[in-house]
Amino acid sequence: MQPSSTPIESSHYERGGYVNQIKKPVSISFKSFKESIIQPNEIVCDFTKCERALPMHAAFFALKKFQEKAGCLPEPGNSEHAAEVYRLTVEASIAGGPLSSLDLSSECLSKHEDVIKRLALCSRGVVGPMCALIGGVVGQEVLTACSGKFMPIKQWFYFDAVEALSDEPLPLHEVQPLGSRYDGQIAVFGRSMQQQLAELNMFLVGAGAIGCEMIKNWAMMGVSCPSASPNSNNSKSIKGVTYVTDMDRIEKSNLSRQFLFRNSDINQPKSTTAARAVTSMNPAFNAVAYENKVAPETEYLFNDDFFEGLDMVCTALDNVEARLYIDQKCMFYHKPMLESGTLGAKGHTQVVVPFKTENYGASRDPPEKSIPVCTLKHFPNQIDHTLQWAREWFEEVFKQTPEDVKQYMSMTRAAYESSLAAQQNMKLDTLMRIQAAVAPATRPTSFEHCVVWARKAFEDLFANRIKQLLHNFPLHQVTANGTPFWSGAKTPPTPIEFDSNDPLHLEFILSSALLLAAVYNIPVSNEVALWETTKNTLATTVVEKFKPVQGLQIPTTEEEAKSESKFVHVDIDEQCRNIIRSLPDSNTLGSLTAMDFDKDVDSHMRVVAAASNLRARNYKIPEADLHKSRGIAGKITPAIATTTAFVTGLICMELFKIVQQKEASKLMNTFSNLALPLFTSMEPEPPKVTTSIVKGKEWKWTQWDRIDVKDPSMTIDGLISLLSESYGVELSMLSSGVTILYSDFLDRKKMKERRAMPVKAVVESVTKKTIPASQKYLILEIIVSDEDTSEEVEIPYLRFKLY
Repeated sequence: MQPSSTPIESSHYERGGYVNQIKKPVSISFKSFKESIIQPNEIVCDFTKCERALPMHAAFFALKKFQEKAGCLPEPGNSEHAAEVYRLTVEASIAGGPLSSLDLSSECLSKHEDVIKRLALCSRGVVGPMCALIGGVVGQEVLTACSGKFMPIKQWFYFDAVEALSDEPLPLHEVQPLGSRYDGQIAVFGRSMQQQLAELNMFLVGAGAIGCEMIKNWAMMGVSCPSASPNSNNSKSIKGVTYVTDMDRIEKSNLSRQFLFRNSDINQPKSTTAARAVTSMNPAFNAVAYENKVAPETEYLFNDDFFEGLDMVCTALDNVEARLYIDQKCMFYHKPMLESGTLGAKGHTQVVVPFKTENYGASRDPPEKSIPVCTLKHFPNQIDHTLQWAREWFEEVFKQTPEDVKQYMSMTRAAYESSLAAQQNMKLDTLMRIQAAVAPATRPTSFEHCVVWARKAFEDLFANRIKQLLHNFPLHQVTANGTPFWSGAKTPPTPIEFDSNDPLHLEFILSSALLLAAVYNIPVSNEVALWETTKNTLATTVVEKFKPVQGLQIPTTEEEAKSESKFVHVDIDEQCRNIIRSLPDSNTLGSLTAMDFDKDVDSHMRVVAAASNLRARNYKIPEADLHKSRGIAGKITPAIATTTAFVTGLICMELFKIVQQKEASKLMNTFSNLALPLFTSMEPEPPKVTTSIVKGKEWKWTQWDRIDVKDPSMTIDGLISLLSESYGVELSMLSSGVTILYSDFLDRKKMKERRAMPVKAVVESVTKKTIPASQKYLILEIIVSDEDTSEEVEIPYLRFKLY
């Protein structure tokens, strides 16, 4: 729909409807390259470094002049070359100079002298993360030019990460090349940094879009490449290793955004495939791949020794719950955590460093809202709602029903009836599904039967159910408040009359019939014959005329839907027994194949997309094509390779800072949107400080702090003495998890016995569980009071070392 300036005549507006935003095309003009150098006008850069944009523009101009004059770029570590570039920058910017229109004062240039000189010293360098970062921006500009959907950069973009450089320019011997693939990086960060990178022990959690790009960057940087270390001649001194884990396997849809994977890798583990791919790029890269989830159930694998041996953890995850678990682990073991995420052209990065920044869980987005049941079943207003409804219908018909039949076939009738007692609210629905699936009158035995079933399903889903809804809630109905029932988000639906000439109607019939045939293992003929069979069968299929069900209750709110699910008919047991008696013997039934929904299987998506679009047509919701439906139904987070490259490049620049132990003011969290384009960064928030008053003095601590007890043989009496002598507090209660180990209000005789026992023995005695030999620490929660005032004082938790 194109915008029009001509008024459109329409009927009088009553209520409801949809509003579609229409973006007007905008024409953008650009200056020539030569002209834009002299008068750049708009410069895109990090919002927090806007004042640096024009000096950087002038510095790059001077750098080009230096190259033309000297025949090469400035040498790394050559202060004279750096001084000459600064002089050329000033010369070009003064009155009468080619860049005088920039109006840069001598004071402004003097303020940025160090940045300009550092640019000159690093100009011969090639840093992998910076290549990825700039490559992401350039790639996005190509997409913008090809699609016309995004706003292009107009027309200069400058990015710097000066904070990642050493505090002072590196001496010449540090930046001299080694004749290795890392010489470009050594020119910027030096030999010592390269050695540190080579010996890093890293843990990458997730090998999806971000994980693939991240591990590739590390391999190109020389992270965990022990042979790249200039001083690593003895194999026994090799320390660098990158651990990567991902429990998922490669799907077809991954190939468009996870570039380490190929068609031949489909159904292979993501982690092992990614590790193998980057090792082929850099054979020195030392990678160990796992196929395990990082969670409480795998702490036997990712245990205390594992985490303590790490230098850094990087998350490449797609859910908040997993991030929070890793966050807690990083806090406990005092490990830096690199966090990032993308959503289409949007990206963010967060760096977490012990004692310097807040942890990931300190501030996060609210949980994603779920779709209310009544909206899903009766009052959808978005294509997401109809797709979710279609997926649930798919699961019920093509997966749950075959699985229910399989369970019935695997047991005697009496045993099966007993098993249904555990699902009192659902057993009638289960048995009705089984009855419809196996009863001789309804069980399909040919493709024609599957077409008849699909035609009746069409009538039930998109005509009869809608008619029943309108019977319960007529168009003119009003609420108790006198407002129209069909208003706001509730749009009155329209029943669909089947039309054999409508492509969408036929798509639903054919795709559903084919999938049902697959469930019942019914062979089908070629495509041409299928169409003929389908059309001929539809012409002779008779559907029953709709008759409204009187007294049927339809919930209109979430509360009503929940209460409905708890309601059980009084005669449900008798109905169930009657159905079970009517079922054929299990040994007379053939096998059924349950279909697990897979967004990458076209036969599955065709059914879901057709059902969703028909329901959308019921409610006048804009329909979605197969590609868009696949993304929504498969819950695919929009990922663009350009954003992924940009975000991982940013994170790796933070890695350089952490290795150098930069102060918090040098670290950066970033937020970007390549489609606008918008780039901004900010210093991470410091950890929240808790102030406790003990013996009249302030004790300031954060969530990174704890009290470490390193004596495994210490008794509770010894712990009480430690807290009193070292911290001036009196122990009131000691607990481990939900178990109270010691308390001043419990049985005195029992407490006296426990005080003389080692802490580990008390834990095993009270919990009646042996502590695993691999467990290195106990986390103890303590309640204490000030010895002088007897007032309760909040202090950090206690970590007790077991061996």
